[in-house]
Amino acid sequence: MAQVTRVTDHGGGVWSIPVPIPDNPLGHTLVHLLDTDRGPVLIDTGWDDPTAWDTLTAGLAACGASVSDVHGVLVTHHHPDHHGLSGQVREASGAWIAMHTADAQVVRRTREAEPSRWLDYLEEKLAAAGAPEEHLAPLRATRASGRTNLPGQRAALPDREIVPGELLDLAGRRLRAIWTPGHTPGHVCLHLEEAHPAAGEGLPGHGRLFSGDHLLPEITPHIGLYEDPDDMTVTDPLGDYLDSLERVAALAPAEVLPAHQYAFTDAPARVRALLDHHEERLSGLLALLTTPLTPWRLAEAMEWNRPWEQIPFGSRNIAVSEAEAHVRRLVKLGRAEAVPGSNPVMYQAI
Repeated sequence: MAQVTRVTDHGGGVWSIPVPIPDNPLGHTLVHLLDTDRGPVLIDTGWDDPTAWDTLTAGLAACGASVSDVHGVLVTHHHPDHHGLSGQVREASGAWIAMHTADAQVVRRTREAEPSRWLDYLEEKLAAAGAPEEHLAPLRATRASGRTNLPGQRAALPDREIVPGELLDLAGRRLRAIWTPGHTPGHVCLHLEEAHPAAGEGLPGHGRLFSGDHLLPEITPHIGLYEDPDDMTVTDPLGDYLDSLERVAALAPAEVLPAHQYAFTDAPARVRALLDHHEERLSGLLALLTTPLTPWRLAEAMEWNRPWEQIPFGSRNIAVSEAEAHVRRLVKLGRAEAVPGSNPVMYQAI
């Protein structure tokens, strides 16, 4: 069994357990345990992997609990490093699973859709964004082979809804749901509206915020397109994210407990840094778009954490999605437009 040596007691009935993510530079997801009068409630669960499961159960033991004690699971968003083990926790404990309805719809859609439908959709989207033939060929080969095993096809369907603005039904706790779309359409942060254990030491702010992936101390969360093959609505995920950041800054929590990296204070300062980052990125894209570019060519020209030539296949798909999300924001702001008649579509600054 995996040995957990870094379980953190945050005080006031709150712990964090670092649950590993296999083959991922993030390293781990911080699963938070919140004690309630009806038993422990988990905020996220970690990746669906045997080592992750062993680490989670060992971590619960280090917190003085067991998986069979878990009363409920609150999922900040549907991504597999957060929701992956929810079903296994429910099987072991009978716990309920709660999620915002927008992300619950993503889980249901992913479970019900034929994998080939998703591969066709991804190929169409990438082709429309200007992806070259050598990038599209592996998708076609995977579809032709019939060996399709996409993440999320085994994800548990939640049985409760997290309703934005409402206090959750947690005995003895005041935890309010804050809808923070952007990273996913149904991402939520959870505001623990109770005095921080260090409040007597002069720590400013209001309670604690479980921020999921919305607000991280050093990482800028991925903001891509909301994917739904059956919905042609033009969404603005980056606009959603920026608005959500403002909402979280206004809460001014004393401490932020994110799902990756480490707990931190001064959420408004971190929000300002992220707003500045995205404004700088939008300005940089406008400079690139003085020449008409497809989203693929734009992604190639953008700055990432490594040169484009070193970015693997799957991460390139994510990068192109992020480029498109930023272009959509520029179009909505009236600062860029699609070049009429271009196929694949090209965008240019106005």
